[in-house]
Amino acid sequence: MLVAGLLFAAMAACVKLASEYFSALELVFYRSLVGLICIGVVTWWQGQSLATENVRMHLSRGLLGLASLSFYFYAMTQLPVATAITLNYTSPMFLTLITLLWYREPVRPRLIFAILAGFIGVILLLKPTMSERQLPAALLGLTSGFLASVAYLTVKQLSALGEPDWRVVFYFCLVSTLVAGVMLCFDEFHAIGWRGGGLLLAVGGFATMAQLALTRAYRVGNTLVVSALAYSTVVFAAILGLFFLNEVPPFLSWIGIAIIISAGLLALHTSTMASD
Repeated sequence: MLVAGLLFAAMAACVKLASEYFSALELVFYRSLVGLICIGVVTWWQGQSLATENVRMHLSRGLLGLASLSFYFYAMTQLPVATAITLNYTSPMFLTLITLLWYREPVRPRLIFAILAGFIGVILLLKPTMSERQLPAALLGLTSGFLASVAYLTVKQLSALGEPDWRVVFYFCLVSTLVAGVMLCFDEFHAIGWRGGGLLLAVGGFATMAQLALTRAYRVGNTLVVSALAYSTVVFAAILGLFFLNEVPPFLSWIGIAIIISAGLLALHTSTMASD
């Protein structure tokens, strides 16, 4: 999940740069298309089969992931970036609620504390703001976090059914590409230049590798521990912004980073104690 966090942060930085040339819907489409082509070529080269008996679950995961991603990107265009990211990163808290209320699985109090502490760290780091007229976009951003949590549970279920990581990501990219492509038929395409094309390849490449790492994490790890470590994306994004975008975080943001890291270490320690 830490690898996925770093890759997602790199993707977010490229999305920010690519937003100068493309709409949010175009970014969703190209992000998915690059992943679809990459995984399709590799599986064909290795002689792997894309056949699956879990079409409905793959479809559900794809639609949930696409809706979450689309709402997230839309919120990014309508809200301050920090607010949109914070709303999307409510997904670990939704995962905890679903685990407690729907699946009725026992959850260690330390793990709940780690997830809540991590979210507080995100708020301190990003310092989200919002005006009253931005409430609809904020609700969509919050919805993106909820849908992401359900999509991650679907990933866990697909992994339990024996679906390999690359097949889960392939069908997610397939569904996203087809649906976003149809929607783009009623929207505007922007010309792709050398710089814009390079950014699109970077967005798709980082996103695909991040999805593979994330899928592996949810397959082999404790769901709530993995979700707590997802906050690392925000820390990596702040570090990348510091070195590549000259965005220097204020003192309060560094406190948020420290809290996020501490929450992740607490989650790992709790998981280790449970396995022992």
